Amino acid sequence: MTSDHVSTRHLRACVRTSLAGVLVSLGAVSPVLGQPPDAWPQLGGPTRDFQVDSAPLASSWPADGPVTLWQRSLGEGYSSIVVDGDLLVTMYREDDDEVIVGLDAGSGATRWQHAYPAPLAHNGYVDVWLNAAGPGPYSTPLLAFGGVFALGVDGALHALEAETGAVRWSSNLVERFELGDYNAFASSPLPFEDTLIVPLGGSTQGVVALNPTTGALVWRSDAFPVAPGSPVPITVDGRDQVVVVGQQELVGLDPRDGRVLWRHPHENELGLNVSMPVWGQDGGLFMSSAYGGGSRMLTLSLVDGRTTPEEMWSTNRMRVHFSNALRVDGLVLGSSGDFGPAFLTALDASTGEERWRDRSFARAHLLYADGKVIIADEDGELALASVTEAGLDVHARHEILTANAWTPPTLVGRTLYIRDRKDILALDLGR
Repeated sequence: MTSDHVSTRHLRACVRTSLAGVLVSLGAVSPVLGQPPDAWPQLGGPTRDFQVDSAPLASSWPADGPVTLWQRSLGEGYSSIVVDGDLLVTMYREDDDEVIVGLDAGSGATRWQHAYPAPLAHNGYVDVWLNAAGPGPYSTPLLAFGGVFALGVDGALHALEAETGAVRWSSNLVERFELGDYNAFASSPLPFEDTLIVPLGGSTQGVVALNPTTGALVWRSDAFPVAPGSPVPITVDGRDQVVVVGQQELVGLDPRDGRVLWRHPHENELGLNVSMPVWGQDGGLFMSSAYGGGSRMLTLSLVDGRTTPEEMWSTNRMRVHFSNALRVDGLVLGSSGDFGPAFLTALDASTGEERWRDRSFARAHLLYADGKVIIADEDGELALASVTEAGLDVHARHEILTANAWTPPTLVGRTLYIRDRKDILALDLGR
């Protein structure tokens, strides 16, 4: 076996271990337009940054934790839950099938499901790493254009009717775009105007934009190695852009034609940039990754009609693995670490200086609402806290899930939807 084969197989194994949160595998040039307030249409919520307007949240919980509205078994997978009114959509695996499922938001009952064959053995994924990371799916579906768009671990993209689950169209991205050797698909689709933007998995082939009604190709970017992290839309001096996570860099694309507008290095040892970039209201673009990647803050500006990235600071004091980072006031929050402990860390967004580190939580996903941070850690603990310059003020915490709880939570109103590798729950955080 050649060293290239060994490297590829090792990379696939590491993808399996890292991607489960991607979930996280994580703005919009604007939010998904026309969404009612009772919607969480995509990975990261209405504005794709894990911040959401909500009903008032309780500042404490009963001794046995927040009120459970319903709970049911689901299946293997790490796709987070998207919401439109009384419809929930997520994905899971059942034996050799991947399943896209629509659930009733009030009861958790199945309204529809679409299963399709997705065996993994032919891609070399069935190995010892699956015992820890699980086979996915990792990508989060998108609710937009009146439909559901769901991307499976092997590049099967399905467009379904939101109300019924009926198939509009489907496409095997590996075959269609001749990807050849690739790693697991984990990034989540992004809507922009009348197109669907989809990174081409863990391949070297860049990004495509598709017509959401027909699946027809609208544009294809130049080829570049794409990492598991999900794309984020931003606006720079009035110009719409999409930030795509490359294996060793960040790449800014024009979302209307796929032209490369800028590139900036963000290197790591394995090419696994898994967490999503975070775009701040101050125009700062934050990116963090494990495996030696560290964190950096960029500013972007137009100079003579060209977008120019400038690095404000970089640090190894935060290395976000597969969970998400969060901007809260003047701080950047994230769980720092890869295979060992990952402590919740706060950096000064202006300087990169570490402000504090909380060792009481395991690696965690973060969500900001009602002036509070909801913390969902990988060991299954859920907490509600306030963030200050001095540290974390925890109001309530309770063990809710079982490991590996690697899926980002979803909040609509005061109802939190959350899952682990066995169950999905709806919790009332308002009482």
